[in-house]
Amino acid sequence: MYSASYQKHRLKFRFLAGTSRGTMKERDTYFIYLSKKNNPKIIGRGEISPLIGLSIDFFPHLEKIIDDVCKRIENTTINTLSDIFSLLPVSLPAVRFGFETAFLDLENGGKGIIYQNDFSLHQKPIPINGLVWMGDFDFMQKQLEDKLAKGFSCIKLKIGAIDFEKECQLIESIRKRFDKDKITIRVDANGAFSAKEALQKLEILSEYDIHSIEQPIMAHQWHAMKHLCKHTPLPIALDEELIPLINLEDKKQMLDYIQPQFLIFKPTLLGGLEKTAEWIELCKERNIDWWITSALESNIGLNAISQFVANYNPSLPQGLGTGKLYHNNIDSPLEIENGNILSKKK
Repeated sequence: MYSASYQKHRLKFRFLAGTSRGTMKERDTYFIYLSKKNNPKIIGRGEISPLIGLSIDFFPHLEKIIDDVCKRIENTTINTLSDIFSLLPVSLPAVRFGFETAFLDLENGGKGIIYQNDFSLHQKPIPINGLVWMGDFDFMQKQLEDKLAKGFSCIKLKIGAIDFEKECQLIESIRKRFDKDKITIRVDANGAFSAKEALQKLEILSEYDIHSIEQPIMAHQWHAMKHLCKHTPLPIALDEELIPLINLEDKKQMLDYIQPQFLIFKPTLLGGLEKTAEWIELCKERNIDWWITSALESNIGLNAISQFVANYNPSLPQGLGTGKLYHNNIDSPLEIENGNILSKKK
Protein backbone atom coordinates (compact mmCIF):
# COMPACT_ATOMS: atom_id res chain seq x y z
CA MET A 1 0.00 0.00 0.00
CA TYR A 2 1.08 3.54 -0.74
CA SER A 3 0.93 6.86 1.08
CA ALA A 4 0.27 9.87 -1.14
CA SER A 5 0.23 13.58 -0.30
CA TYR A 6 0.85 16.95 -1.88
CA GLN A 7 2.05 20.44 -0.98
CA LYS A 8 1.09 23.64 -2.76
CA HIS A 9 3.93 26.03 -3.50
CA ARG A 10 3.72 29.50 -5.07
CA LEU A 11 6.74 30.16 -7.29
CA LYS A 12 7.73 33.83 -7.64
CA PHE A 13 9.47 35.00 -10.83
CA ARG A 14 12.62 37.11 -10.61
CA PHE A 15 11.14 39.40 -13.28
CA LEU A 16 7.93 39.87 -15.23
CA ALA A 17 7.98 36.80 -17.50
CA GLY A 18 6.43 37.98 -20.75
CA THR A 19 4.92 36.10 -23.65
CA SER A 20 2.46 37.16 -26.35
CA ARG A 21 -0.27 35.87 -23.99
CA GLY A 22 0.70 38.28 -21.22
CA THR A 23 3.11 38.45 -18.29
CA MET A 24 3.51 36.37 -15.14
CA LYS A 25 4.74 37.42 -11.69
CA GLU A 26 4.07 34.13 -9.93
CA ARG A 27 2.52 30.72 -10.46
CA ASP A 28 1.27 27.86 -8.31
CA THR A 29 2.72 24.39 -8.39
CA TYR A 30 1.96 21.24 -6.40
CA PHE A 31 4.64 18.89 -5.12
CA ILE A 32 3.57 15.24 -4.98
CA TYR A 33 4.97 12.81 -2.40
CA LEU A 34 4.62 9.02 -2.73
CA SER A 35 5.94 6.39 -0.36
CA LYS A 36 5.23 2.78 0.55
CA LYS A 37 3.53 2.40 3.93
CA ASN A 38 5.97 -0.32 4.95
CA ASN A 39 8.94 1.97 4.16
CA PRO A 40 7.82 5.58 4.71
CA LYS A 41 11.33 7.08 4.80
CA ILE A 42 11.86 6.56 1.06
CA ILE A 43 9.81 9.21 -0.75
CA GLY A 44 9.32 9.80 -4.46
CA ARG A 45 8.67 13.39 -5.53
CA GLY A 46 6.81 14.71 -8.54
CA GLU A 47 5.32 18.01 -9.62
CA ILE A 48 1.97 19.16 -10.99
CA SER A 49 2.47 22.55 -12.54
CA PRO A 50 -0.18 23.49 -15.12
CA LEU A 51 0.26 26.71 -17.08
CA ILE A 52 -2.51 29.30 -17.20
CA GLY A 53 -3.73 29.80 -20.75
CA LEU A 54 -2.11 26.59 -22.01
CA SER A 55 -2.74 23.56 -19.80
CA ILE A 56 -6.08 21.86 -20.38
CA ASP A 57 -6.17 20.95 -16.67
CA PHE A 58 -5.64 24.47 -15.33
CA PHE A 59 -8.87 25.11 -13.43
CA PRO A 60 -9.98 26.36 -9.98
CA HIS A 61 -10.77 22.96 -8.47
CA LEU A 62 -7.45 21.35 -9.43
CA GLU A 63 -6.34 21.06 -5.80
CA LYS A 64 -9.45 19.04 -4.94
CA ILE A 65 -8.69 16.68 -7.84
CA ILE A 66 -5.13 16.20 -6.60
CA ASP A 67 -6.40 15.48 -3.09
CA ASP A 68 -8.91 12.96 -4.46
CA VAL A 69 -6.19 11.18 -6.46
CA CYS A 70 -4.01 10.93 -3.35
CA LYS A 71 -6.89 9.32 -1.45
CA ARG A 72 -7.58 6.88 -4.29
CA ILE A 73 -3.92 5.85 -4.41
CA GLU A 74 -3.98 5.15 -0.67
CA ASN A 75 -7.08 2.97 -1.07
CA THR A 76 -5.97 1.06 -4.18
CA THR A 77 -3.48 -1.74 -4.68
CA ILE A 78 -0.64 -0.21 -6.68
CA ASN A 79 2.01 -2.40 -8.29
CA THR A 80 2.93 -0.65 -11.53
CA LEU A 81 2.86 2.74 -13.18
CA SER A 82 -0.14 1.53 -15.18
CA ASP A 83 -2.02 1.16 -11.88
CA ILE A 84 -1.32 4.85 -11.19
CA PHE A 85 -2.45 5.85 -14.67
CA SER A 86 -5.68 3.88 -14.27
CA LEU A 87 -6.68 6.40 -11.58
CA LEU A 88 -5.97 9.41 -13.82
CA PRO A 89 -7.96 10.43 -16.90
CA VAL A 90 -5.90 11.46 -19.93
CA SER A 91 -7.66 14.84 -19.76
CA LEU A 92 -5.38 15.72 -16.80
CA PRO A 93 -1.92 15.91 -18.43
CA ALA A 94 -0.16 17.92 -15.70
CA VAL A 95 -1.62 15.67 -13.00
CA ARG A 96 -0.43 12.56 -14.87
CA PHE A 97 3.07 14.01 -15.17
CA GLY A 98 3.23 14.74 -11.44
CA PHE A 99 2.18 11.31 -10.23
CA GLU A 100 4.13 9.53 -12.97
CA THR A 101 7.42 11.20 -12.01
CA ALA A 102 6.79 10.71 -8.27
CA PHE A 103 6.24 6.99 -8.88
CA LEU A 104 9.39 6.66 -11.01
CA ASP A 105 11.44 8.52 -8.41
CA LEU A 106 10.14 6.21 -5.67
CA GLU A 107 10.92 3.11 -7.74
CA ASN A 108 14.51 4.33 -8.07
CA GLY A 109 14.99 4.89 -4.35
CA GLY A 110 13.58 8.39 -3.81
CA LYS A 111 16.86 10.11 -4.69
CA GLY A 112 15.64 12.24 -7.56
CA ILE A 113 16.71 9.58 -10.06
CA ILE A 114 13.90 9.15 -12.58
CA TYR A 115 16.04 7.28 -15.12
CA GLN A 116 19.46 5.71 -14.81
CA ASN A 117 21.43 7.17 -17.71
CA ASP A 118 24.65 9.06 -18.44
CA PHE A 119 23.03 12.36 -17.52
CA SER A 120 21.62 11.32 -14.15
CA LEU A 121 24.92 9.58 -13.38
CA HIS A 122 26.77 12.90 -13.92
CA GLN A 123 28.62 11.65 -17.00
CA LYS A 124 27.08 13.56 -19.90
CA PRO A 125 25.56 17.06 -20.18
CA ILE A 126 22.66 18.12 -22.40
CA PRO A 127 23.00 21.13 -24.75
CA ILE A 128 20.33 23.78 -24.11
CA ASN A 129 19.25 27.11 -25.55
CA GLY A 130 19.51 30.38 -23.66
CA LEU A 131 16.04 31.92 -23.33
CA VAL A 132 15.43 35.65 -23.85
CA TRP A 133 12.03 36.69 -22.51
CA MET A 134 9.77 39.32 -24.03
CA GLY A 135 9.96 42.84 -22.70
CA ASP A 136 11.09 46.25 -23.86
CA PHE A 137 14.13 46.46 -26.13
CA ASP A 138 16.61 47.26 -23.34
CA PHE A 139 15.39 44.38 -21.16
CA MET A 140 15.70 41.91 -24.02
CA GLN A 141 19.12 43.27 -24.97
CA LYS A 142 20.33 42.86 -21.40
CA GLN A 143 19.16 39.23 -21.29
CA LEU A 144 20.80 38.56 -24.64
CA GLU A 145 24.17 39.89 -23.50
CA ASP A 146 23.93 37.79 -20.34
CA LYS A 147 23.27 34.60 -22.32
CA LEU A 148 26.12 35.28 -24.74
CA ALA A 149 28.50 36.01 -21.85
CA LYS A 150 27.57 32.66 -20.28
CA GLY A 151 28.64 30.74 -23.34
CA PHE A 152 25.32 29.84 -24.98
CA SER A 153 25.66 29.03 -28.67
CA CYS A 154 21.88 28.68 -29.18
CA ILE A 155 19.66 31.64 -28.28
CA LYS A 156 15.86 31.52 -28.21
CA LEU A 157 13.96 34.81 -28.29
CA LYS A 158 10.30 35.14 -27.46
CA ILE A 159 8.79 37.60 -29.95
CA GLY A 160 5.39 39.06 -30.69
CA ALA A 161 4.90 41.39 -27.73
CA ILE A 162 6.79 44.52 -28.78
CA ASP A 163 7.13 46.19 -32.16
CA PHE A 164 8.17 43.61 -34.77
CA GLU A 165 10.76 45.97 -36.26
CA LYS A 166 12.46 46.35 -32.88
CA GLU A 167 12.50 42.59 -32.46
CA CYS A 168 14.15 42.30 -35.86
CA GLN A 169 16.70 44.94 -34.81
CA LEU A 170 17.61 42.79 -31.82
CA ILE A 171 18.01 39.70 -34.00
CA GLU A 172 20.03 41.72 -36.51
CA SER A 173 22.35 42.88 -33.71
CA ILE A 174 23.19 39.22 -33.02
CA ARG A 175 23.83 38.44 -36.67
CA LYS A 176 26.14 41.43 -37.10
CA ARG A 177 28.36 39.94 -34.40
CA PHE A 178 27.92 36.20 -34.99
CA ASP A 179 27.10 34.19 -38.10
CA LYS A 180 24.86 31.13 -37.98
CA ASP A 181 27.85 28.82 -37.48
CA LYS A 182 28.69 30.59 -34.22
CA ILE A 183 25.23 31.39 -32.79
CA THR A 184 22.00 29.54 -33.57
CA ILE A 185 18.90 31.72 -33.25
CA ARG A 186 15.45 30.36 -32.53
CA VAL A 187 12.36 32.51 -32.15
CA ASP A 188 9.06 31.71 -30.45
CA ALA A 189 6.01 33.69 -31.48
CA ASN A 190 3.54 31.82 -29.21
CA GLY A 191 0.92 32.23 -31.96
CA ALA A 192 1.32 36.03 -32.10
CA PHE A 193 1.12 36.41 -35.90
CA SER A 194 -2.13 36.45 -37.82
CA ALA A 195 -2.52 33.86 -40.57
CA LYS A 196 -2.60 36.66 -43.15
CA GLU A 197 0.63 38.34 -42.11
CA ALA A 198 2.61 35.29 -41.00
CA LEU A 199 4.29 34.36 -44.29
CA GLN A 200 5.48 37.92 -44.87
CA LYS A 201 6.98 38.08 -41.37
CA LEU A 202 8.63 34.68 -41.82
CA GLU A 203 10.25 35.96 -45.01
CA ILE A 204 11.67 38.94 -43.11
CA LEU A 205 12.93 36.72 -40.28
CA SER A 206 14.56 34.32 -42.75
CA GLU A 207 17.00 37.08 -43.74
CA TYR A 208 18.70 36.60 -40.36
CA ASP A 209 19.47 32.88 -40.76
CA ILE A 210 16.91 31.82 -38.14
CA HIS A 211 17.07 28.13 -37.19
CA SER A 212 13.30 27.86 -36.61
CA ILE A 213 10.19 29.63 -35.39
CA GLU A 214 7.85 28.13 -32.84
CA GLN A 215 4.11 28.32 -33.39
CA PRO A 216 3.96 31.43 -35.63
CA ILE A 217 0.14 31.46 -35.62
CA MET A 218 -2.43 30.41 -33.04
CA ALA A 219 -3.20 26.71 -32.78
CA HIS A 220 -6.30 25.04 -34.28
CA GLN A 221 -5.77 26.59 -37.74
CA TRP A 222 -4.64 23.43 -39.47
CA HIS A 223 -5.25 24.60 -43.04
CA ALA A 224 -3.35 27.87 -42.49
CA MET A 225 -0.53 26.08 -40.68
CA LYS A 226 -0.25 23.46 -43.43
CA HIS A 227 0.07 26.29 -45.98
CA LEU A 228 2.73 27.98 -43.87
CA CYS A 229 4.77 24.80 -43.40
CA LYS A 230 4.67 24.12 -47.12
CA HIS A 231 5.76 27.61 -48.20
CA THR A 232 7.83 28.85 -45.27
CA PRO A 233 11.35 30.16 -45.93
CA LEU A 234 12.44 28.95 -42.46
CA PRO A 235 11.55 25.80 -40.51
CA ILE A 236 8.43 25.84 -38.33
CA ALA A 237 8.21 24.06 -34.98
CA LEU A 238 4.78 23.18 -33.59
CA ASP A 239 4.21 23.58 -29.86
CA GLU A 240 0.75 24.69 -28.70
CA GLU A 241 -0.71 22.78 -31.67
CA LEU A 242 0.01 19.52 -29.84
CA ILE A 243 -1.65 20.26 -26.51
CA PRO A 244 -5.32 19.37 -27.21
CA LEU A 245 -4.46 16.15 -29.08
CA ILE A 246 -5.02 13.20 -26.76
CA ASN A 247 -5.92 10.31 -29.08
CA LEU A 248 -3.17 8.63 -31.08
CA GLU A 249 -5.12 8.85 -34.33
CA ASP A 250 -5.65 12.60 -33.89
CA LYS A 251 -1.90 13.05 -33.43
CA LYS A 252 -1.16 11.08 -36.59
CA GLN A 253 -3.79 13.01 -38.54
CA MET A 254 -2.36 16.39 -37.51
CA LEU A 255 1.22 15.42 -38.38
CA ASP A 256 0.31 13.92 -41.73
CA TYR A 257 -1.85 16.90 -42.68
CA ILE A 258 0.30 19.83 -41.53
CA GLN A 259 3.71 18.16 -42.11
CA PRO A 260 5.75 20.43 -39.82
CA GLN A 261 9.54 20.66 -39.88
CA PHE A 262 9.94 20.30 -36.08
CA LEU A 263 7.92 19.48 -32.97
CA ILE A 264 8.47 20.80 -29.45
CA PHE A 265 7.36 18.76 -26.47
CA LYS A 266 6.41 19.95 -22.99
CA PRO A 267 5.63 16.80 -20.96
CA THR A 268 3.53 18.69 -18.40
CA LEU A 269 1.21 19.82 -21.19
CA LEU A 270 1.16 16.52 -23.09
CA GLY A 271 0.33 14.02 -20.35
CA GLY A 272 3.72 13.10 -18.98
CA LEU A 273 6.82 11.23 -20.06
CA GLU A 274 5.11 8.14 -21.47
CA LYS A 275 2.85 10.28 -23.66
CA THR A 276 5.83 12.34 -24.80
CA ALA A 277 7.62 9.13 -25.77
CA GLU A 278 4.58 8.32 -27.92
CA TRP A 279 4.99 11.64 -29.75
CA ILE A 280 8.71 10.94 -30.25
CA GLU A 281 7.92 7.59 -31.84
CA LEU A 282 5.52 9.31 -34.26
CA CYS A 283 8.30 11.74 -35.18
CA LYS A 284 10.71 8.89 -35.79
CA GLU A 285 8.25 7.24 -38.17
CA ARG A 286 7.95 10.52 -40.15
CA ASN A 287 11.55 11.77 -39.96
CA ILE A 288 10.50 14.85 -38.01
CA ASP A 289 13.10 16.25 -35.65
CA TRP A 290 12.14 17.55 -32.21
CA TRP A 291 13.31 18.98 -28.93
CA ILE A 292 11.87 19.22 -25.43
CA THR A 293 11.33 22.27 -23.25
CA SER A 294 10.20 22.66 -19.69
CA ALA A 295 6.87 24.36 -18.99
CA LEU A 296 8.29 26.56 -16.21
CA GLU A 297 8.19 23.82 -13.61
CA SER A 298 10.26 24.04 -10.44
CA ASN A 299 13.51 22.11 -10.22
CA ILE A 300 11.60 18.92 -9.40
CA GLY A 301 9.86 18.83 -12.76
CA LEU A 302 12.89 20.19 -14.60
CA ASN A 303 15.08 17.42 -13.19
CA ALA A 304 12.63 14.71 -14.32
CA ILE A 305 12.31 16.18 -17.82
CA SER A 306 16.08 16.52 -18.20
CA GLN A 307 16.63 12.87 -17.30
CA PHE A 308 13.91 11.81 -19.74
CA VAL A 309 15.50 13.83 -22.56
CA ALA A 310 18.86 12.22 -21.85
CA ASN A 311 17.43 8.80 -22.76
CA TYR A 312 17.46 9.99 -26.39
CA ASN A 313 21.03 11.41 -26.49
CA PRO A 314 19.86 14.67 -28.10
CA SER A 315 22.15 16.64 -30.40
CA LEU A 316 19.81 19.62 -30.79
CA PRO A 317 19.80 22.10 -27.89
CA GLN A 318 16.85 21.53 -25.57
CA GLY A 319 14.77 24.14 -23.72
CA LEU A 320 15.78 23.26 -20.17
CA GLY A 321 17.38 26.44 -18.84
CA THR A 322 14.54 27.58 -16.58
CA GLY A 323 15.89 26.66 -13.14
CA LYS A 324 16.94 30.21 -12.25
CA LEU A 325 13.58 31.82 -13.03
CA TYR A 326 12.28 31.93 -9.48
CA HIS A 327 13.26 33.62 -6.23
CA ASN A 328 11.99 30.66 -4.23
CA ASN A 329 12.76 27.59 -6.30
CA ILE A 330 13.76 24.48 -4.38
CA ASP A 331 17.38 23.35 -4.27
CA SER A 332 18.43 22.05 -7.65
CA PRO A 333 20.30 18.86 -8.52
CA LEU A 334 21.17 20.60 -11.80
CA GLU A 335 23.58 23.28 -12.96
CA ILE A 336 24.19 25.16 -16.19
CA GLU A 337 27.66 25.54 -17.67
CA ASN A 338 28.65 26.92 -21.08
CA GLY A 339 25.27 26.33 -22.67
CA ASN A 340 24.79 22.85 -21.21
CA ILE A 341 22.72 21.51 -18.33
CA LEU A 342 24.43 18.99 -16.04
CA SER A 343 23.47 16.82 -13.12
CA LYS A 344 25.54 17.86 -10.10
CA LYS A 345 27.86 15.41 -8.46
CA LYS A 346 27.06 15.03 -4.78
